[in-house]
Amino acid sequence: MPEILAPVGGRDQLIAAVCSGADAVYLGAKNFNARRNASNFGEAELSEIVSYCHARDVKVHVTLNTLVMDSEIPDLVEEIKYVAESGADAVIVQDLGVAKLVREYCPTMELHASTQMTIHDLAGAREAERLGFSRVVLSRELSFDEIKSIADASDIELEVFIHGALCMCMSGACYLSSMLGGRSGNRGLCAQPCRLDFRFGEKDHALSLKDMSHIDYIQKLAEAGVCSFKIEGRMKRPEYVAAAVTACRAALAGEKPDTETLRAVFSRQGFTDGYMKGERGADMFGYRSHDDVTAADKVLKNLTRLYKDEPKKVHLEMSLEISETAPSLLKVSDGENTVSVSGNVCERALKTPTDGEMAKRYLSKTGGTPFYLEKLEFSAEGEPAISAGELNELRRKALSELLEIRERVTPHCFVPFDLPKIEKYSPIDAPKLRLRAEKFEQVNFENDAEAVILSISEIEHHPEAIALFGERLFAELPSLVFPKDQPILEKRLRALKAAGVNDVYCENIGALEIAEEAGMTLHGGHGLNVLNTLALNEYENLGLSDATVSFELSAAKIKRLGGEICRGILGYGFLPLMRTRACPLKKPGGCGKCPGTGKIKDRMGKEFTYLCFERKFGTLLNSLPLWVADKEIGGIDFVTLYFTTESTRRCEEVYRSFSKGLPADCEKTNGLYFRELL
Repeated sequence: MPEILAPVGGRDQLIAAVCSGADAVYLGAKNFNARRNASNFGEAELSEIVSYCHARDVKVHVTLNTLVMDSEIPDLVEEIKYVAESGADAVIVQDLGVAKLVREYCPTMELHASTQMTIHDLAGAREAERLGFSRVVLSRELSFDEIKSIADASDIELEVFIHGALCMCMSGACYLSSMLGGRSGNRGLCAQPCRLDFRFGEKDHALSLKDMSHIDYIQKLAEAGVCSFKIEGRMKRPEYVAAAVTACRAALAGEKPDTETLRAVFSRQGFTDGYMKGERGADMFGYRSHDDVTAADKVLKNLTRLYKDEPKKVHLEMSLEISETAPSLLKVSDGENTVSVSGNVCERALKTPTDGEMAKRYLSKTGGTPFYLEKLEFSAEGEPAISAGELNELRRKALSELLEIRERVTPHCFVPFDLPKIEKYSPIDAPKLRLRAEKFEQVNFENDAEAVILSISEIEHHPEAIALFGERLFAELPSLVFPKDQPILEKRLRALKAAGVNDVYCENIGALEIAEEAGMTLHGGHGLNVLNTLALNEYENLGLSDATVSFELSAAKIKRLGGEICRGILGYGFLPLMRTRACPLKKPGGCGKCPGTGKIKDRMGKEFTYLCFERKFGTLLNSLPLWVADKEIGGIDFVTLYFTTESTRRCEEVYRSFSKGLPADCEKTNGLYFRELL
């Protein structure tokens, strides 16, 4: 039976989730989780919560799903230790460095690949399995057919979001909050700037989507092979949690869920199932309106009834023996644990001896506990009578002892592991320049760049690039490759290799597997979100020949990175702040004659260019270009100039300026290289 997985940001949400019938909960420890502003749980609290949940047959998944820096690893190890000691069932992870530590320190702990890993295709699911993950939380942007195709062809467990908020950006690929305000979504502190009133022409709130609700698809998804249905909302109130869990339980049982109440308790101008249907239209967009807020006031009070009482999830078998010559004996079993309690010797009945029906009536009164009497074996010697009071006392004592046994947590082993010493990396030579361009024409000028990076499509359209750049040419894989495109991409890669292209630039772990299968040399892009030495080492083990570290990492921290793999940075460009599958440029009638690009304005009038990639996904670019030609950033082997919308002339000017280490000749940003990210 698939599990209903509920969000828990604090104790009130925990009670609401468990008492409304969740099979599992996910929650954060104190520091390294993607909702650091939720209440979350410290060491002592976490053990109590696991104890409470396990007693009620509810699993606990702990989120360790942020990117970490080298300086944070000692604190992370301590957090892994107390998660292990709590006896939690699984940890949810984004950072490959974190995954490495969990595997080494706590080999019996299940690893779940966070949706922040942006796994959205079969190749990504297979790569996660290869990395030791037992479950993948798929990207929210997939359709039913795409989810089913991954389930049909892979063995790893699949978890999907079934209800809750939709980010505009694919999770793990958003840098809007960090670039605009220094608060990183990848580190659990997203300020949600996308919910503000960005505009495209007359369209308001152009970066805000309605909440998703795929509850009506829950049975189909279960039949397709999904094992866990996840409700978004660790920052939401307990009434929301209870309403969502109740609706999911009803739908899974084949009943009609109360989506009207669910909409009233929280929505953004209603819900959308556009992703599930594969119909990503303009009607997916919405924001939290005044009417949405006032609608909640009408339903909140009634929702507390959904989690007022303990659900009866744990079925029991009881055996009661009563006699006129020996103490009464009650045995209670939950199938794994058995307790026995004894009472007094029964007196001979004056009128009617106690029978099994009467005993069951009193022993069934399990209110206030998670237990339910499924079967009672009754035996009596002679004609004994036992009072209702003594039956109640036997039941209370037995259930109390059984609950105490079930509340005992079983810690995971914490294996001593010596962290590898981080030796500061020292490049052999001064950083080389690499050119990455959206169009072949942009880099069709004389240059001696170490590498020229073009998309597969551009190389196919301009095969002369192969002869022009020779071994310097890298083929850039699409940052997002959805399931039906994977076989096509594999075929195209084989053709490119046959034509003489041997190197590929990858920004997703799924792309790594595809490129490796094609026998190509792998180069890791910024989208792999490398912030620490352990992650660098893990990607080297996966076959990368070099890696571009995240532009969320400061220059000082980049300089202190260890490991042996060659590494570089993005040094120029209108940085890609979002990768989106829902298009903010799309009109109610569809794509029409859209040129595939447009300008989105924020409240201050700043313009952000949006680029569409072959009508499959789009990229939101920063309003100002990054420029660090005149800045010293040590510890790197290469600097990539990331060209997107510039003319050929401008690309050449930037290249010449960077070659000479000149300051910018335009308004620019230093990005996050000289700021400390929260």
